[in-house]
Amino acid sequence: MAEEFQRLAAFRYRDFRLLWTGEMVSTIGSQMQLFAINWHIFELLRGQTFTVTLLGNEFLLGAEAFGLGILGLVRVIPIVMFALIGGVLADALDRRMLMVWTRVISAIVAGVLTAFTLSDQIDVNTIYLLTALGAAATAFDSPARQSIVANLVRPEHLGNAISLNTLIFQIATIMGPAVAGLLVAQFNIGIVYGINTATFFVAIVAIFLIKHRGKISTRSSIGFASLIEGVRFTFGTPIIWSTMLLDFFATLFSSARTMLPIVAGDILGMGAVGYGLLATAQPVGALIAGMVLSLRDEMQKQGIILLVAVAIYGVATALFGISTSFALSYVLFGLTGTADTVSMVIRGTIRQLMTPDELRGRMVSVNMMFFMGGPQLGELEAGIVAAFFGAPFAIFTGGVATVLLTGWVAWRYPSLRKYNNAEDLKRKNEALGLQQS
Repeated sequence: MAEEFQRLAAFRYRDFRLLWTGEMVSTIGSQMQLFAINWHIFELLRGQTFTVTLLGNEFLLGAEAFGLGILGLVRVIPIVMFALIGGVLADALDRRMLMVWTRVISAIVAGVLTAFTLSDQIDVNTIYLLTALGAAATAFDSPARQSIVANLVRPEHLGNAISLNTLIFQIATIMGPAVAGLLVAQFNIGIVYGINTATFFVAIVAIFLIKHRGKISTRSSIGFASLIEGVRFTFGTPIIWSTMLLDFFATLFSSARTMLPIVAGDILGMGAVGYGLLATAQPVGALIAGMVLSLRDEMQKQGIILLVAVAIYGVATALFGISTSFALSYVLFGLTGTADTVSMVIRGTIRQLMTPDELRGRMVSVNMMFFMGGPQLGELEAGIVAAFFGAPFAIFTGGVATVLLTGWVAWRYPSLRKYNNAEDLKRKNEALGLQQS
């Protein structure tokens, strides 16, 4: 018998509540550190320039824009190198313990960053190195973390669980930059890194308290064949592959977030506090969307809604790029958060419902290369374009490219336009079951 929809249904499960709480605390700390690193690089390179010779012409470039773009490259290389391996491990090992060890490594990285900064021995290259190590830990963590959610709730509550998980990121990206902005303006930036170090231990304790142990799949092994199996499944399922392409294009060309220090500091004339305030716009819009989605039943015609949401994301980004009003910029940046959250929930639900549990970690690892690689490559792309032509041009053209590529995906994959998850949900409910904790 089908259960009636219940608001916040995923919170009925003790293990999910523990995971959600621990991740909320840890993600707030991570967003504080992300804000601090971006501002740290901006401050260390502010006012510096360098000359590049291209086709016989010399260009005088701003070091801060290029330096922020390099952060994207530093974050994406470890993801490309290790994400697929992380997916194999997530399917072959205990996902819970894998999450514990990746958080221990992340805490060590954040602790070293804290020590170097507080002792005034930090420089740009050290920040890049430690950022790369943190990204490597994330490459092993994300497949296990995203895959385990489907093991903690019943299939009919998976969409609600994904909606609630998006709230973690949105709340964290509101609180993290706002708090970090205030701390950076008053204290040594190393204090922010130290707080992030502590939050990882909260997440570790929460994971240890989870009762779910799961069963290590006998159908998954650690090896090249297992890796190829996951890649073949992902690329061979058109609707999963099309959602990944859509995500990649949007985040590659509409990565305005990395340009926020320049937008706030140079275009809008704001300082660190203003940067922190503007950084809350996107998560505020996302939080509103996430709350609405978590309090309502499943959406209908998800494919069309997904495509429209990504198109709105691109349009709002383009207009944000040419805005010179703080109020208008805040609204437009907030709209990108709203559209992105709607897209994120639909994409996540589609992938989880259509992927067998023994392949879920590997599917997530492939998606991770798009979901996390796209924004980081987008930061590099935006940084290079902004260094040559300015931040407004980089942001505007990125938004336009996103709209055009969304239209191409809609045309190329008609199954995505027609998608509605009612049949997939029914199939999962018949095939799977999970005892309520």
